[in-house]
Amino acid sequence: MNLYFRLIWLFLWRVRHCNRIGFLDVSRIEYRALPSDCDINMHLTNSRYPAFMDLARTHMLAEMGLLKRFLKLKWMPIVNAAEFTYIRDIKPLQKFTIESRVVGWDEKYFYIDQRFVSERGLHCIVHVRGVFVCNRKQVPISELVREAGYEGEAPALSPEVQKWKAFLQLKKERNT
Repeated sequence: MNLYFRLIWLFLWRVRHCNRIGFLDVSRIEYRALPSDCDINMHLTNSRYPAFMDLARTHMLAEMGLLKRFLKLKWMPIVNAAEFTYIRDIKPLQKFTIESRVVGWDEKYFYIDQRFVSERGLHCIVHVRGVFVCNRKQVPISELVREAGYEGEAPALSPEVQKWKAFLQLKKERNT
């Protein structure tokens, strides 16, 4: 993550003045693509997407009311895998919104859907798989969900996420 000024702004202002959402609700945060975020092709460079996504997931935890609690517990989020589909570019100085939401979990990982949208439409869809760790050990998903105050069943993963999950398992099996 290399957007330090935006990270500082996130913690100093946005986290303290954000909406409250439920564990499975959509979190939204707006940004503008600065010239320093863009590459020679005059659009948001691909390396900025993951950095903006880090900020958006931090904002999502704050909106859920979990950020302070997880920091106090020393739970740190770790992205295990991400799958990007770029649809249309984001131009310099263009405003865009990142929509983030937890779409489900299994016995080991949680899954998040993140979308970059603007008045021009959908720009990028990203599926993220991750865990939380504490003292170099994974926090059990059941404990994470309980700490979040969610009492329902895990939502069914979309067919896209299920196939991506199977693909990641195949890659693991073929490379071990």
